Amino acid sequence: MINGKVAMITGASSGIGEATALTLAKAGVKVAIGARRIERLEELSKKIIANGGEVFFQKLDVTKNEECKNFAKAVLDKWGSIDILVNNAGLMPLSFFKNLKVDEWDRMIDVNIKGVLYCTGSVISHMKEKKSGHIVNLSSVAGRVVFPAGSVYCATKFAVAAFTEGLRQEFSVRSNIRVTSIEPGIVATELTDTITDESLQQFVEHGKKMETLQAQDIANAILYAVDSPQHVNVNEILIRPTSQEK
Repeated sequence: MINGKVAMITGASSGIGEATALTLAKAGVKVAIGARRIERLEELSKKIIANGGEVFFQKLDVTKNEECKNFAKAVLDKWGSIDILVNNAGLMPLSFFKNLKVDEWDRMIDVNIKGVLYCTGSVISHMKEKKSGHIVNLSSVAGRVVFPAGSVYCATKFAVAAFTEGLRQEFSVRSNIRVTSIEPGIVATELTDTITDESLQQFVEHGKKMETLQAQDIANAILYAVDSPQHVNVNEILIRPTSQEK
């Protein structure tokens, strides 16, 4: 069903983005991968090609609107279509608000919110014109449940959840564009590497001891959503480790 389609994936240099690129490519999707770490994209491209897939990569900083537009244009120039957008790029430098890590707040807002807006904006006219497409946004359990030291991060993921539902209402019925919010719990990725608040060390260590989700688990959920029949709009997938309580 998705064989031969084109997917644009942000934050594809590691973790969920990398696993999603490999999984969709295996299903016959042409994957366009973007991230800031170009050397990681080169390595991933080699894996995809070795497995018989088609891939295009370009350096991408989702906080820069022009780069998002240029990436989408390059994909359209190469393959003539963008059928799936996976807004995966995200940061999680958790900290207690009292510690006033303003630079980290700004970076989360730029990547987690503006990046999603910019990348979606770069493809929406194309999808509207052809009256088809699928936008997958990576929200989080943190887009439903607030926790200590997560107030700003949770705020960004609540924003993604709200934006995703707004997209569905605006475009699904009128333009046949499906929209999905993927909401993972704790996943074994590099996400916690951005935490600089030393008082959260115990939280980080606890997560490492838990049997967490793997990036592949989330990639499988994304594949399920985008490979569902056209009349099925999988709006939300909330997926936690069995051992995660909240």
